[in-house]
Amino acid sequence: MSYSATTIARIVDRINRSHFLPAIQRPYVWEPNQITTLFDSLMKGYPISSFLFWELKPENRENWDIYQFAEHFRYGQVHNELAETDGRDITLVLDGQQRLTSLLIGLRGTYTVKLKHKRWDNPSAWVRQRLYLDLFRDSKNEDEDVEDVSITYGFRFFSEDLKPSASHWWFKVGHILDFDNEDEFHEFKDRLIDSFPGEVTKAQERVARRTLEQLYRVIWKDEIIAFYTEKNQSYDRVLDIFIRANDGGTKLSKSDLLLSMITSKWKGVSAREEIYNFVDFLNESLLRKNDIDKDFIMRSCLVLSDLEHKYKINNFTTKNLSLIQANWSEIQKAIQATVSLINRFGIDRDTLTSANALLPVAYYLYKIKTGALDGSTPFEVHNAQLIHRWLLGSLLNEVFGGNSDQTIGVSRSIIRESLRASNDFPYDDLVAGLQKRRGRVVNFDDQNLEALLDDTRYGKRTAFLALSLLYDALNWGTSYFHIDHIIPKSLATRQALMARNIAESRIERILSAVDSFGNLQLLLGRENIEKSNTPFADWMKTRNQEFVKQHLIPENPELWSVEMLPEFVKEREKLIRRRLSARSPA
Repeated sequence: MSYSATTIARIVDRINRSHFLPAIQRPYVWEPNQITTLFDSLMKGYPISSFLFWELKPENRENWDIYQFAEHFRYGQVHNELAETDGRDITLVLDGQQRLTSLLIGLRGTYTVKLKHKRWDNPSAWVRQRLYLDLFRDSKNEDEDVEDVSITYGFRFFSEDLKPSASHWWFKVGHILDFDNEDEFHEFKDRLIDSFPGEVTKAQERVARRTLEQLYRVIWKDEIIAFYTEKNQSYDRVLDIFIRANDGGTKLSKSDLLLSMITSKWKGVSAREEIYNFVDFLNESLLRKNDIDKDFIMRSCLVLSDLEHKYKINNFTTKNLSLIQANWSEIQKAIQATVSLINRFGIDRDTLTSANALLPVAYYLYKIKTGALDGSTPFEVHNAQLIHRWLLGSLLNEVFGGNSDQTIGVSRSIIRESLRASNDFPYDDLVAGLQKRRGRVVNFDDQNLEALLDDTRYGKRTAFLALSLLYDALNWGTSYFHIDHIIPKSLATRQALMARNIAESRIERILSAVDSFGNLQLLLGRENIEKSNTPFADWMKTRNQEFVKQHLIPENPELWSVEMLPEFVKEREKLIRRRLSARSPA
C-alpha cells in the first residue's frame, strides 16, 4: 500500500471542492477541546495518523449519496448537507472525517456552542465561535498556570475578534491561510510584531515570532497529511475497507453502518435522508418531545417485517433490505402511531425508560393498521387501555431491561398468534407468556407491588409512570401535569418542623415520608401552582368527594397535616395497593 502526502493548506483547500463524504460516514462529533488538542499536537510535531480516500470515477457519481463536510458546525448537529458534484472530480474520505472537519472548522469555519444554563430552544443560548491562538503564550513555559498541562499552545475558541493586550495577543488561526506566498507571510509577521505596544517585552516578541513561524510551517510547509487513495469502484470492497479502517478508532454505531448498506441498496430514495428526517419528525413534531434514535428505527424494520429480529448487520441482507423498502411506508405509519399513542399517555423522552418496550406495541399497530387508537370507538378505547396498562407494567418492572432480544421475539410471537383469534391487544397472553417463557413479570403481584411503593419517590424518572397507574385517564399528554406533593414539601423541611417544636425522631420520620409514593399525586399544572404550599386541609375545602376518590386520599381529615404525614402515607398506600390489586385491565 503506497501512501502520498500533502500539506494542511492544500487538503483544506480541497475540502468541499473535490473532497467530500460518503453516506457511510457518521455525523461530526468532536467538541471544541478536541479541536484545540488536534492543533496543539500539530504545533508540537506529533503525528495525527493517516487518512484513507476513495477516488470515485465520474460515471459512478450518481450511484452514491455524497455529502459536504461541516464547515460551520453547531453543537449537536447531526446532518451534513448533500453536495453538488456535477462537473467535479470526486474523492470521498473513508477515514479521517473527524480530523479533516476539525482542521476545516479551525482554519476556515466556525463552531456554534450552547451557553451553560440556557435552554436549548433559546436563540440567545447559541454563540458562533472561531479558533484563535495566543501569540504570547510560551509553549516552552511548563510552569504557566493552565487548565490542561498537556496543552502548551494557546488555542481557544472565541465568539468575536479580541482586543490585543500586553498579556494576550489573539491571532485568528484562519488568517494564516491568506499567505500562500512565504515572502508575504514574513512581511506580515514583521509588521505585526512592529505594531506591538511598548509594554510588550522582547521575550514576548520572540515567542510571538516563533509561534507564528511554527503555525505557518505546520499549515503551509510540512506535508503532514499522509493518505492512501483507493481506486477500486466496488462498493462492497470499499465498505469493507471502511469498516476495517474505523475498527481501531472511534466506533461507528451499528445504525451508521446499516444506513450505509441501505443507502447503497434502496432504489429511488435516499435511505439516509428518509430515516434522519423521520427521526427528527418523531422527536420534534409530535405531541411531546421524544428521544427516538436511528437504532430503534432500524430494529423496528426487522421486527415489523417479521424478519430475524436480532439487531445484527448480517440480518440486513439484500433480500431483507428490499422487503424493508417495500414495507417502509407502513413501518413509518406504525412507528408514528406508536409514539403518538405513548405521547398521549404522557410518556416522552423524560419518562420512556426503554424504547424496546415500544416494539410489541408497534408490531401490533402495524398488523391491525388502525392508527394511534385515538378515537372514541369501543375498540379503540379498550385497546388503548390495554396497551397503556401493559406498557406501564413493562417499563416499571423493567421487562425489556438487559438483553431484550428474546423478550422481543417472544412478544412478537405471542401477538402474531393471538391476532389469529382476535384483533384486541393480547394483554393477558403477553403477561402469561412472558412470565412462563422468559420469567418476566409484567403485572403487579404482592412482591413487585411492594417494590413499586418502596422504589417510587419524587424525582425518579419512573415517578410519573407509577402515578399514572392510579388513574383511569389516558390523555396525560394533552395537558401539562405536575407531580405534586399532597402534603406540601415546603411545610416538611427540617427548619419548618423544628419551628413547630416537633421531636427529632418524629422529624426524621416526616422527612423520610415526604418524597414517598404515598405523598405524590398528579395535578394539572395550573392546579398545582394554585395549591402551592397551602396546608392540605385548607386546600381540600375547595375539593369534593369525587376528588378524594380519584386521588385515593384517606378520608380521615386528621391525617391531612404535616405532623401526621407518616400515617397519611401509610393509609394512602393501603388504598394504592387495593386499587392496583383489584384493577383488571380487561
